[in-house]
Amino acid sequence: MTDDATDQGPAPATPLTGHLQRLFQRIRAFDRRRPAVWNGTLTTCWVLFAVLDVSTGGWRTVAVDRHVAEPLVFTMSVAFSAPLLWRRTHPLLVLAFMAPFSLVNVWTGAAVQASLLQEIVVFNIAVRLPMRTLAWSGALLATPLAIASVRFPDDGDQLLLPHVWVFAVAVLAGILVRTRKEYTEALVDRADRLERERDQQARLAAAAERTRIAREMHDIIGHNLSVITGLADGGSYAAARSPERAVQALEAIGTTSRQALAELRRLLGVLRDQPENADRTPQPTLDDIDALLEGVRRAGLPVLLRVQGTPPTHPPTPGRQLTAYRVVQESLTNTLKHAPTSPSLTAEVTLTYRPGALEALITDNGTPRPAERTPDGTGQGITGMRARASLYDGTLEAGPSTEPGWQVRLRLPLEDTPS
Repeated sequence: MTDDATDQGPAPATPLTGHLQRLFQRIRAFDRRRPAVWNGTLTTCWVLFAVLDVSTGGWRTVAVDRHVAEPLVFTMSVAFSAPLLWRRTHPLLVLAFMAPFSLVNVWTGAAVQASLLQEIVVFNIAVRLPMRTLAWSGALLATPLAIASVRFPDDGDQLLLPHVWVFAVAVLAGILVRTRKEYTEALVDRADRLERERDQQARLAAAAERTRIAREMHDIIGHNLSVITGLADGGSYAAARSPERAVQALEAIGTTSRQALAELRRLLGVLRDQPENADRTPQPTLDDIDALLEGVRRAGLPVLLRVQGTPPTHPPTPGRQLTAYRVVQESLTNTLKHAPTSPSLTAEVTLTYRPGALEALITDNGTPRPAERTPDGTGQGITGMRARASLYDGTLEAGPSTEPGWQVRLRLPLEDTPS
């Protein structure tokens, strides 16, 4: 078979087959809703056939002994047909109820055809009960037949073969229906589990996206507000002595505010009903660190940038560059917020390219205030930086430096670690 034939999928059902499938589905659905109707109808039909067989004398055509009393034949026919009403709920009890009548049937030689209705009960046992129960039901049916073969040795085939063939058909049909039912239930269960897993994955993805957006907003708002606060403090201090410096501070505040609003619009644009209209400005990269440091310098914090080592031929992935940028941004924001303001406060950013890794070291010489900078580096911003670094198997350390001040050290592998 060629690949083209394989890709065509199953052949469409013919109109007749499709009509029959829909008909059977409606019948099964009706039976599931009102099982008593189907049970009563089927039982009534078999009782009528059994009574008709007795009243017309048809039972004598297959009987070994045609002189059995008709009331006894009538009683056995009804005993084989009427209990079918409970064949689904109590199949084993129904079969046990029929067993004495089956024994009388073969002992007298009447061989009423209604005795074959026992195989309907066998079918229900094969569908619903364990296989060992099916074996016991087979033994229960075989006992009267074995007695019949001894009592009527010349007519053994006439008594045995119909029951053997019908029993085999009933067992095979029951096993087939049971197998298909279990297979369908397994498919339904698998579909339910896949649906639950899909919903769980969607919830996990939504939670991860909310965390990412919260982290981005924390970095954007925290940094820009810190810069604006520094510019406002400097502007108010310079207003009395140097009005032109105050005007420059106000212009820088306006520029920083507009940048923050633009970043927030870009970030929140993807959450709208029509994300295709959102601004798709690229995320910051290492090339934007100079602009970042320039804004920090305008806020009043002198920052020195050092680059050591040889950058790789292929630049780091956008995600790694964004991580390094956000770590530098958050570290300098923490310096603006938590380090005491003094004329001698400075910061330094060192980017070091090593074989297979990028390191970023951000230091300042400010004495941290214990209430705002925890010695073990477990603040909310630092937790977010660690989460960013862990996405790329990186590490982040934050804490007091050997000299008076604070330092943040980031190490990012430039390639994914094979799993």
